[in-house]
Amino acid sequence: MFNLVTLHKRNDDLARQMLKQISAVFDQQQLAPLHSHSNSFRTDIHEKDDVYLIEAELPGVRKDDINIELNGSSLVIRATRSRIDEPKDEQGKVIRRERSHGEFARRFYVKNIEEDGIRAKLEDGILQLTVPKKVKPAEQVKRIGIE
Repeated sequence: MFNLVTLHKRNDDLARQMLKQISAVFDQQQLAPLHSHSNSFRTDIHEKDDVYLIEAELPGVRKDDINIELNGSSLVIRATRSRIDEPKDEQGKVIRRERSHGEFARRFYVKNIEEDGIRAKLEDGILQLTVPKKVKPAEQVKRIGIE
């Protein structure tokens, strides 16, 4: 039989609350041109000269169960993972259930992007979004004549 070590739920809850509060500080719209608002699934965000690259971990989620929407400055990724029936022990009890299921969402605040150029690809459980930045027009120098 399994010997499971039970962690103190209260300590886990306190740690989760602390991380949530720390994340909230960095989720303020003024701090970054591209940042998130939730911790539903893990993401990496890279900034290059001309694009933002977002990689989201969505193992077990099918392409048809992912919805990506841009509404103004809000880019939202929603995903649904179906519940998987797990094998049970001899008495029919689940020994441990760690895989999550349900609907997950992340919201990113974006600005100065080319909305029509956003591309998404799902490969090996990783959703990859390419979000191109708006090209800044070259500054034009205008000479002012003296009368």
